[in-house]
Amino acid sequence: MSASEQVLTNARMILDDEVCQGSLVIRDGRIAAVDTGLSAIPSAVDCDGDYLMPGMVELHTDNMEKYFQPRPKVAWPGRPAALAHDAQMAASGITTVFDALSIGDIDEQSMREGALKQMVGSLQAIMDDGMARIDHRLHLRCEVCQPATLERFESLADSPLLGLVSLMDHAPGQRQFVSLDAYRTYYQGKHRMSDEALEAFIEKQLANSARYSSTNRQAIAAACHRRGLALASHDDATIEHVAESVEYGTRVAEFPTTREAAEASHRHGLAVMMGAPNVVRGGSHSGNIAAAELVSLGVLDVLSSDYYPAALLDAVFRIAATEGGYSLPRAVATATRTPAQAVGLEDRGRLATGLRADLLRVRVVDDHPLVQRVWCAGRQVH
Repeated sequence: MSASEQVLTNARMILDDEVCQGSLVIRDGRIAAVDTGLSAIPSAVDCDGDYLMPGMVELHTDNMEKYFQPRPKVAWPGRPAALAHDAQMAASGITTVFDALSIGDIDEQSMREGALKQMVGSLQAIMDDGMARIDHRLHLRCEVCQPATLERFESLADSPLLGLVSLMDHAPGQRQFVSLDAYRTYYQGKHRMSDEALEAFIEKQLANSARYSSTNRQAIAAACHRRGLALASHDDATIEHVAESVEYGTRVAEFPTTREAAEASHRHGLAVMMGAPNVVRGGSHSGNIAAAELVSLGVLDVLSSDYYPAALLDAVFRIAATEGGYSLPRAVATATRTPAQAVGLEDRGRLATGLRADLLRVRVVDDHPLVQRVWCAGRQVH
């Protein structure tokens, strides 16, 4: 066995359609062999019957922003923030992450947009310097109803890290906030506005939406198609929303809020994404459709950790253990193969010869999956 080769044996390998006991060979950062049976090589790593699965692919997490702004109005130095986020992702079993950054924040006092260039630059730096444990990509979340969104998108559109763009509209009366009463409750509670200030805020957002949403949506979608970037919709609630997403060539339906939108998205070939916290907590924190219901309908395609990285692996095993849920290989695919394919990454997300050796060794203790080891491109990173 060469210095660049590793052998993992006595593992329950989670393949595309089955779980089998066997061994896996890593060579030069790739999977060189997947075999049933135990290896006789003395230096082989005994996995003690733990599960061996592909490293997880995360398409949407807001986690990085927390490290750059750990408290309101507190900015953290870029490289330490990026490295701390990177470490948490690796420890959660995520080997490819699309870090979500918001463009067009409706909160004019927010630090999020001011830190955009710093976050992108810091990520690029730790990747270029070989300091990152895992593979980082960018996911730009574009608030199409805001006046500066298109300009800010264009300033980042040619970043080599960019791989996914979502089109969002959180204006009153749209998507997540079809109900103006729900909009008032959410934003008044979040920003502690008086009734008068809230009504002025709503009036401004409605005017922005009428003026910018359609133009920005069309321009950003066209720019993404020219660059070969994957598009995602966000919070689709109706058949009409889904039809619009299909028209724009969307590949991923992020967090549809209703059963009809999720079923229609799945029917049209969009990868339906739901939040892993929704699975772990037993429902949506905002009262939308429960992920478990979409599992029972067979239309949940992708899981995302969203705001809690450790939720992703937990949710995978929960939907595999639930009566009427998915088989373990299908559940694992929601966090590995399917998200990778949805954004055009065909070199990862499966235990198959020739693919990247992005791997995750998992031990289940008291029905809870625990990360034991993580490899990214053959290098152990946790």
